[in-house]
Amino acid sequence: MADPSSYRPKPGQIPDTPGVYRFRDEHRRVIYVGKAKSLRQRLANYFQDLASLHPRTRTMVTTAASVEWTVVSTEVEALQLEYSWIKEYDPRFNVKYRDDKSYPYLAVTMNEEFPRVQVMRGHKKKGVRYFGPYGHAWAIRDTVDLLLRVFPVRTCSAGVFKNAARTGRPCLLGYIGKCSAPCVGRIEPEEHRELAEEFCDFMAGRTGTYLRRLEQRMTDAAEEMEYERAARLRDDIEALKKAMEKNAVVLADATDADLIAVAEDELEAAVQIFHVRGGRVRGQRGWVTDKVEDVTTGALVEHALQQLYGEETGDAVPKEVLVPALPEPVEPVQEWLTDRRGSNVSLRIPQRGDKKALMETVQRNAQQSLALHKTKRASDLTTRSRALEEIADALELDSAPLRIECYDISHLQGDDVVASMVVFEDGLQRKSEYRRFQIKGFAGQDDVRSMHEVITRRFRRYLADKERTGEWAEDGAEDAGTDSGTATASETRTHSESHPRTDPDAGPVNGFKDEDGRPRKFAYPPQLVVVDGGRPQVAAAKRALDELGIDDIAVCGLAKRLEEVWLPEDDDPVVLPRTSEGLYLLQRIRDEAHRFAITYQRTKRAKRFRSSPLDDVPGLGETRKQALIKHFGSVKKLRSATIEQIQEVPGIGRKTAETIAVALAQAAPAAPAVNTATGEIMDDREDEAPETTADASGEPVPAGAPDDRRGQER
Repeated sequence: MADPSSYRPKPGQIPDTPGVYRFRDEHRRVIYVGKAKSLRQRLANYFQDLASLHPRTRTMVTTAASVEWTVVSTEVEALQLEYSWIKEYDPRFNVKYRDDKSYPYLAVTMNEEFPRVQVMRGHKKKGVRYFGPYGHAWAIRDTVDLLLRVFPVRTCSAGVFKNAARTGRPCLLGYIGKCSAPCVGRIEPEEHRELAEEFCDFMAGRTGTYLRRLEQRMTDAAEEMEYERAARLRDDIEALKKAMEKNAVVLADATDADLIAVAEDELEAAVQIFHVRGGRVRGQRGWVTDKVEDVTTGALVEHALQQLYGEETGDAVPKEVLVPALPEPVEPVQEWLTDRRGSNVSLRIPQRGDKKALMETVQRNAQQSLALHKTKRASDLTTRSRALEEIADALELDSAPLRIECYDISHLQGDDVVASMVVFEDGLQRKSEYRRFQIKGFAGQDDVRSMHEVITRRFRRYLADKERTGEWAEDGAEDAGTDSGTATASETRTHSESHPRTDPDAGPVNGFKDEDGRPRKFAYPPQLVVVDGGRPQVAAAKRALDELGIDDIAVCGLAKRLEEVWLPEDDDPVVLPRTSEGLYLLQRIRDEAHRFAITYQRTKRAKRFRSSPLDDVPGLGETRKQALIKHFGSVKKLRSATIEQIQEVPGIGRKTAETIAVALAQAAPAAPAVNTATGEIMDDREDEAPETTADASGEPVPAGAPDDRRGQER
């Protein structure tokens, strides 16, 4: 716990201007981002007597180790920069709304040649028109089913579309008139796109004009005595009206508005949003958040507006936004919304009439959402806290291990040896921190030696990061381990900096970005390291940490056979009760590490089985490899070809031909293919890769491998 006075800036150093500030912890992680009209006045509030601060604010300033700021010209710029940094750094003490469910949207893929109507979830894509969100996917499908009668837009997947185009036969919807069948050329691309645009206009609320147009066409058809066409138009009108009835009119003046309501208590807050277009509720969504800082309702609304419209432009931002409380000050937020839309946006509190009545409905939904969330989460929070406390008691740790890392080794009979690292924080998976390793220090099967290598590589990187940010004295690097198998932290730092894009460890390599507070790979130490295995694996992990001079990280192992917990210095295991929440959490972490490792190992093995001797020829890309196989028919015939014959392939010069000939001569010929059904050796079959079959899980297995791989793959 840090003393805020140790990093408090001098009053004269802080400018009295608008700006954005960042608090960082001892590992240089950004833990809080805020904006202020006056940086000097705002930051002074954080450095009061700790007893006078809100408990959550007190936790934040004692967790922080430094503060820095950026000056901007206006409060609108401060709002924009604050949103960008919160999105980039994901600070733990900022208000972060998370959807209480994954809401489906009705999407029209206008970025395709033949736009498709479908249900979509997740992040929005460029060039796709979205309508919603809706409470249930079935509600979208019911609406689309009614509208397809009038707007027969394509709804099929790319695979179905291509298959129909290949066979010349449309799908069932094409036969019953609910698809215009562009796959078989019944409609031109321009006409189909016009249909999709009319569909979007109708969904956007511009329904009156289109209905009047259909009614006029129906009347004209009747006058011309084309009664069948008039009947079809009548049915189309009824289908459209039925689809419109699914969204009741809530605002008689055909208003386009978003209504935002907030329900909160001392610890959490829930936000509900109703999207009203053309006077009808077109979508609804909800968020919940932990109140990790002392925040007002107006500030919660401001954060909700940032998350709701931060990535939106144009008509996605409505003309009117109704809220329960205005941010303070309101002018920068309103100006920011106006800039996002491109025209004036009204941000206000409804005072009377239909809009206030609808806001009360939204408020009731928010209160119900908060109550439901608290009911769901209560037992989960209690269980996770109890599990971490039980682990701390069993392993005699000073505090609950809030960050746990688990390692597992996987291979198939000593081949493709890999390792995994999974991370749990506060008892929950942190998948963005997962890492994969290839064992490169030796060949063959040796789980103990593999575990030593993985732990060494992971924490060597941690020490290099720590040294680079100045978190320890320069002479401390000399104690990081200097035996023949371990490089010092100083050596590792030099290697990592000089080769920032060729790090041997798997995962995204973005270099060291600690000065900006971005996540650094392997930068944060765990309180507990768990290894999948018994006493030998635990001893190897502990030895690796000792060689690096790390003595403040606990180590344990979880053996599969009896689910025993092994500690480095103990001759006997720690046996947790079978009903223990702590044991259950350790099992979940261990099983997740095993799953992650074996998935990576299978991927590598499948890739190796698909390999070709041509893969080892330097400078030979996929295009020329395919040209060689197409010309000769197989690798076997290519291997027997002369250099002059290889030169006959377009794009292959003499030097390349000589390189190919040498590589194929040095490579061992592939094993003969075997018909696994009859046992016949098929000498005439010439493939690029060894014959493979598949196991029960669909994974490829070399011919001749044991049918039962239990005990072979781990």
